[in-house]
Amino acid sequence: MSTSSFDFPNPLNMHPAQLKLLLSLLPKLPLIARVALLHVLHMSKSSQYLDLRSDLIISVLRSYLQPTKLRSITSTQKLANRVSGVKGRIWVSTYASPVPETDVRDALVGAIQSLRTPDTPEIDLQLPEILPVEAEWTGYRAGATADERAPQIGEKEKYENLQKEATSSLTVLYFHGGAYYLLDPSSHRPATKKIAKLTGGRVYSVRYRLAPQNPFPAALLDALISYLTLLYPPSDAYHQPVDPRHIVVAGDRQNRKIRWHGEERDIPLPGGLALNSPWLDMTQSSPSWDANRDFDYLPTAEEYAKYNPPPCEAWPAKPPRMALYADDDLLAHPLVTLVMSRSWEGAPPVFICTGWELLADEDKYIARKLHEEGVPVVFEEYEGMPHCFSLILTKTPNAKRCFDGWTGFMKKVITHPDTIDSKAITVKAKTLEEISLTFESLLSNVSEEDMHQRVLTKKKMSLASAPEAIPKL
Repeated sequence: MSTSSFDFPNPLNMHPAQLKLLLSLLPKLPLIARVALLHVLHMSKSSQYLDLRSDLIISVLRSYLQPTKLRSITSTQKLANRVSGVKGRIWVSTYASPVPETDVRDALVGAIQSLRTPDTPEIDLQLPEILPVEAEWTGYRAGATADERAPQIGEKEKYENLQKEATSSLTVLYFHGGAYYLLDPSSHRPATKKIAKLTGGRVYSVRYRLAPQNPFPAALLDALISYLTLLYPPSDAYHQPVDPRHIVVAGDRQNRKIRWHGEERDIPLPGGLALNSPWLDMTQSSPSWDANRDFDYLPTAEEYAKYNPPPCEAWPAKPPRMALYADDDLLAHPLVTLVMSRSWEGAPPVFICTGWELLADEDKYIARKLHEEGVPVVFEEYEGMPHCFSLILTKTPNAKRCFDGWTGFMKKVITHPDTIDSKAITVKAKTLEEISLTFESLLSNVSEEDMHQRVLTKKKMSLASAPEAIPKL
C-alpha cells in the first residue's frame, strides 16, 4: 500500500490555513491511531469498502459532528457559514435578484395549503418576507492557475467571461446542503466548479435563507424566486432568459401563472432533477438512520434526539419548536418531508445517488415511487459510501464515478431527454462494477402507507418526548 498521501509536511513550509488544520487534528491523534489500526487489521466494517485515507477522513469528520462540548447554533453558523475569497480555476459572479410582486409568495402559500394532508393540522403559516435573493454564477476558468485570485473587475464582466468559456446551454440551479441551517454557496464552490467543468455549463448557486432564523418556507420561497430569475431575468440581470428544458434543478414547481416584475408569467417544469444524497424525511423515521451508522459520519437519529446546544439569539425559537427547519405541525407536510408526497406523476427525469448512509432508506423509497409513477429515474447506490461522499472523498475513484454519473445525467437530460431510460444500480466500492437492481427491490418491504405511518408515528413520538429546547436538525 502506498503511503505517499500521508507524507508529513514540514510545518515551517506550510500555509497558515494548513498549519491551523494540522493543529486542530492533534487532539484527534488517538482516534486516528485507533481507526488506522482497525483498518489495517480489517477489523472495522468500513475497512472492507474504504481505503485508509477515506476511513480516516470519515472518522475524524464524524468526531467533529458529534463533539463532547456543544456550540450554540449561532456559534456553529458563524464557524461554518463563512464566505471565502475566490481563487483558482473558477469564475464567480454574484447577482441578487430584486424583490418581485407578492404573487410568487401567494403561489407558494397556495401550494403549501393545497398539499396539506388530512394528517396535517390546519396550517398557521409564518409568511416569510420577500427579499432580494443572492446567488453565485459559477463557471470553469480554464486559463487560471490553482492559486490565482479573481480579477478585479465588475460582477457583470465576470459573468461575461464565465459565459464565454461555457460550451453548453446547460444551467444548473444549485442548492447547497447543510441541514438547512449551515454552509453557503462559497463552501460548495469545489463542487459547482467541477460540475461546470464536466458539463461545460454554468451553475447558479443560491444563497438561500437559513434556519432557524428563517424557517420553512423562507428557503423554498428563495428557491422559487431563483428559478423564476433564470426563466425571466429582471432588468438588471446579467443573463438572457433560460429555456426551462435546459435547467437542471433540485426541486419541482407547480404549473400556474403569476405576476413577475410587471408581467404575467408561466411557471414551467425544469428539464430535470439531479439529487445527491437528498434528505427527504425530516422526521428521520427510517431504520437506516441507525442501522447505517458504521458507514456514515452524520449523527444517528438517536444522537440527534439528544442534541441540546447552549441557548443563543437564534435558538430556542420564539415561539418554541422542536425542529430547526420547520414548525412542528409542518414536519410531515409533503414540501418538508418529501416521502409524504402522494404523487410525482408528470415530474421531469430524476437522478438520485446515495451511499450506505443514514438517508439511504428514504432515497431508495423515493426512487421506487418515482419509477412506479412513470417518471424516468436513474438511481445509483454506492456500496459502503457515506453521505455526499463525492463532495468529501474527492480523490477516490468512487467520487469520480459518482460525478461522471451525476453530470452525465445533467448533460443528457437537456440534449436527449427522450433517451433517458430508468435504471437502478449498485456500484461496488473496490471495483466500481455496476450491479443491476430492480426498482421493486428498493425498500420492497415498505409500502406507501407504511412509509407515511412511520413518519407520522415518529413525529408524534418526537414531539411527545423532546424538550422544547432540543432541536431536530
